[in-house]
Amino acid sequence: MIKAVIFDMDGVLIDSEPFIREASVRMFAERGLVVQPEDFVPFTGAGEDRFIGGVADLYDFELDLKRDKDRTYELYGELVRGNLQPLCGVHEFIDKARSKGLKLAVASAADRVKVEINLTEIGFTPDMFDALVTGSDVARKKPDPEIFLAAASRMGVEPAHCLVCEDAVNGTTAAKAAGMKCLGITTSFTPEELQANWHAPNLGLAPNEVLEW
Repeated sequence: MIKAVIFDMDGVLIDSEPFIREASVRMFAERGLVVQPEDFVPFTGAGEDRFIGGVADLYDFELDLKRDKDRTYELYGELVRGNLQPLCGVHEFIDKARSKGLKLAVASAADRVKVEINLTEIGFTPDMFDALVTGSDVARKKPDPEIFLAAASRMGVEPAHCLVCEDAVNGTTAAKAAGMKCLGITTSFTPEELQANWHAPNLGLAPNEVLEW
């Protein structure tokens, strides 16, 4: 029986992937390396350490991870200011879940600074959710299930009663490893790649049964 919904952020609540890719491309350019936006696709959903670190590895490029990640977030904040909107159906889906008495959490592999930028830009506040877990709060990033298990624990809900809404393969893999059901949002990957229990192009078009099992 469903008791809680756990949302990934990027590609589920908002589409910030083009902005973080562009910010990362610009950061690498400042460091003297030309990379392509598509280089980041395999590392989507795994947190920014892996997002930029994986691309650095592809090019055998040495990062100063803290410095370069901080700079990426500065560029990201400039790029998204006034340009982020919730994806289609987000508010309606959240309202529907709340009307059913379900608890809500955000569990994003992104660092807290990026999550806070995103929430602010789309007019959400942390107190809208029963739990907020970010990549800054866990040792192991997706596809490890730690972040989803932490969200369930903070809400006081057993993993088997949680629905995860995810758009990345790393995320759906983590949800299944956590013993949770999963709605795959196809903003970044195909249904065949996501291998979730249900699929939808956005939360607004999610089948009714995702909140009724």
